[in-house]
Amino acid sequence: MVEITENQPAPAFVLPTDGGGQAALADFAGKSVVLYFYPKADTPGCTTEGLNFSALADQFAAANTVVIGVSRDAVKKLDRFKAKHDLKVVLGSDEDGVVCEAYGTWIMKKLYGREYMGVERATFLIDGAGLVRRVWRSVKVKGHAEQVLDAARSL
Repeated sequence: MVEITENQPAPAFVLPTDGGGQAALADFAGKSVVLYFYPKADTPGCTTEGLNFSALADQFAAANTVVIGVSRDAVKKLDRFKAKHDLKVVLGSDEDGVVCEAYGTWIMKKLYGREYMGVERATFLIDGAGLVRRVWRSVKVKGHAEQVLDAARSL
């Protein structure tokens, strides 16, 4: 598994996004980027996380920070998820798992004694120069978006 650490260059990415767009790390030079990985669109924890980041969208923008949620869901599913919950963040589709692999978030998980591969709930704060400044692994949703906003403001 890839281990992303603080103060190392962030792996480059290009992702198709909701609404037929595209997001690439290179597009955000000079801005901070919050890249948050979540297991599956429209599930309880992932919906709450999206809503929490969306509630703070204006404050992230004021901190010169773009928020991008990444899952392995197809763009069509992301479009429905965003519209259903009126999310204010960019949602990136990593169907082939390349970005999850690059950030080390495609991991072995356990549920009810069953092992399977899945997306780890993790967040990376990348500064305007493309360096990873903060890493949160095995994220607990409650209060997380606020922690990330505080870190983004400190850059």
